[in-house]
Amino acid sequence: MSEKQGVAAGNANRLIHEKSPYLIQHAYNPVDWYPWCEEAFAKARREDRPVFLSIGYSTCHWCHVMAHESFEDNEVARLLNDAFVCIKVDREERPDIDKIYMSACQMMTRSGGWPLTVVMTPEGQPFFAATYIPRESRPGRMGMLELIPRIKEMWVKRSDEVKRSAAEIVALLQRTGEEKQAGEIAKEILDDAYEELKSLFDEKYGGFGPPPKFPMPHQLLFLLRYWKWKGERMALEMVVRTLKSMRYGGIYDHVGYGFHRYSTDEKWLLPHFEKMLYDQALLAMAYTEAYQATKEEFFRKTACEIFTYVLRDMKSTSGGFFSAEDADTEGEEGRYYLWSLDEIREVLGKKEAALAAAVFRVKEGGNFVDPMTGENTNRNILHMGAPPAELGPKLGISEGSLRQRLAAVRLRLFSARESRVRPAKDNKILADWNGLMIAALAKASWAFGDGAYLKAARNAANFILRSMRTPEGKLLHRHREGSSGITAHLDDYAFMVWGLIECYEASFDVTFLREALKLQEIMTQHFWDREGGGYFFTPDDGEALIIRQKESYDGAVPSGNSVAILNLVRLARLTGDSSLETRALSIIHTFSGALERMPAGHAHLMSGLGFMTNPSHEIVIAGKPGAEDTGEMLRTLGKCYLPNTVVLLRPAQASPSDIEEVAPFVKDLKPLQGKATAYVCSDFTCHNPATDIKEMLKILRVS
Repeated sequence: MSEKQGVAAGNANRLIHEKSPYLIQHAYNPVDWYPWCEEAFAKARREDRPVFLSIGYSTCHWCHVMAHESFEDNEVARLLNDAFVCIKVDREERPDIDKIYMSACQMMTRSGGWPLTVVMTPEGQPFFAATYIPRESRPGRMGMLELIPRIKEMWVKRSDEVKRSAAEIVALLQRTGEEKQAGEIAKEILDDAYEELKSLFDEKYGGFGPPPKFPMPHQLLFLLRYWKWKGERMALEMVVRTLKSMRYGGIYDHVGYGFHRYSTDEKWLLPHFEKMLYDQALLAMAYTEAYQATKEEFFRKTACEIFTYVLRDMKSTSGGFFSAEDADTEGEEGRYYLWSLDEIREVLGKKEAALAAAVFRVKEGGNFVDPMTGENTNRNILHMGAPPAELGPKLGISEGSLRQRLAAVRLRLFSARESRVRPAKDNKILADWNGLMIAALAKASWAFGDGAYLKAARNAANFILRSMRTPEGKLLHRHREGSSGITAHLDDYAFMVWGLIECYEASFDVTFLREALKLQEIMTQHFWDREGGGYFFTPDDGEALIIRQKESYDGAVPSGNSVAILNLVRLARLTGDSSLETRALSIIHTFSGALERMPAGHAHLMSGLGFMTNPSHEIVIAGKPGAEDTGEMLRTLGKCYLPNTVVLLRPAQASPSDIEEVAPFVKDLKPLQGKATAYVCSDFTCHNPATDIKEMLKILRVS
């Protein structure tokens, strides 16, 4: 610990008792931090002081920078402690708090991000917001040493004016959350979303819009579906080009696998080096579905590499998955991932180092420029300009030989890198992000026929259902070091339901379908807006904050309402309960105004809408579980790209099966002539049952 880090007496502050790794990182700041709690606000009211709210997360680079510059500095801490009651929040633990105050920041400053700094009244009403603030003033950016005294003076001398302004900001936030409905959704809205993404598409490097470039896999998942619905070849080409460009770029970890958070440039070369669980999950889904759609081995291999990273480095012994890995090591962003040419020569020897340098575009002077100083670092981000099939001939090597040599090179580099100081791991387990990874693993197990992925998905799902619920069956948001807590929000329920549906369709274990329906019921009971429709982000029995938000926009992850729509439609088709699909339509109607304004900003919601409005299938396989003919039918379906499809297994047995209790319509569906039989319904019309796989595929119009 540096001299600046400790409090004057060498004691920890209140954050030492928290579970969040991010809060614990600040436990020895000289700032008199409180976690988010009533005690802090009571003190602010009692002493008539504003609240200084700082929101970040453990793997956030600029959060670290601001902490080192200001929160570990005794002079800044003295000013903060004198002027404010100071609260630290982990945005991953409390996304409900973060979303409210990020909305306020964006309203007041027209920008947002982390670290998020908000100053507010003792009632939690914001009147100042910013992101990163340096210790000392710089051109165009006031520093903490100057800013804090100004805010203190304003509070003391113009308190009434400040409070009126804060109340007006809250009123604006409340009005912003009152979604205007546009009525019926035009059938062309899916085309509008596609055209908008097409207009933003970077034809050279893939991705959408100018840098920084974020993966946004849910947009790619929508485009795959649009290609399937409309036969629009360009939609598929956008997906393929983007997924390949990312995989060959520096945003991908070519040594240890997995994707970094985003690229700061248009070429996917220079990443922000943190690794988030939700990115791995959503990208793995995109590569898995791209494999189903194209049958290109490249996509399957990439998805498997992502899972190799996650199962190796992000899985807890309990079965759940950790949240993230840091961008920084030893005070430098990306240090763990960068290589000098001399380091590569030392590990590989001259001959293989020359090959690695040619393939991964390693330069003698380095290709990585320090984003803080703009100086060349003599180190390199490994990235590939082309696939091995193209590189081999240029290097005078066959593709097969090049792949073999690269596999050996990667293993040696990986082994050498393991001796470095590893990035810090945020080892909290979040229900929502785990739901996404469970869905990704289950989907891949179905598509690739890989039982190990299904086992990992089941173990994680069982851990969440066993260890992250209240006695009443409600979800809890966070688990760490043997303790679960924090009231779950909408995404926890929606993403876990998604994961459980995928687990059912990969295993046909009815337990997962039952649990999905239970969580969906709790979610509707406590999150549904009975007046305006749609789901609130927080439950009706949760902590009362200054506003209760309701979102539809798909950001870094799809919104809870978008995911809920697709979940409800799938559950309706799986169970025959049409009321679930009616609720999904109600959500679409609720957010119809937002959809018309920003169709591409609701890509996952469009996937749900497209399920309802384009040809779809319900497939029941009646057969003996474990029998070869039953397994072959199911494996064949898993390899197909059938996004508007649900699949059930009706076990062949005389006594009623569990699935009949959940989906009564399967009761009379039996194997014919002792063979596994596919009962296919398309667009609310049922076809003749098929015992032949080719006949089943013909009904599904799969070649």
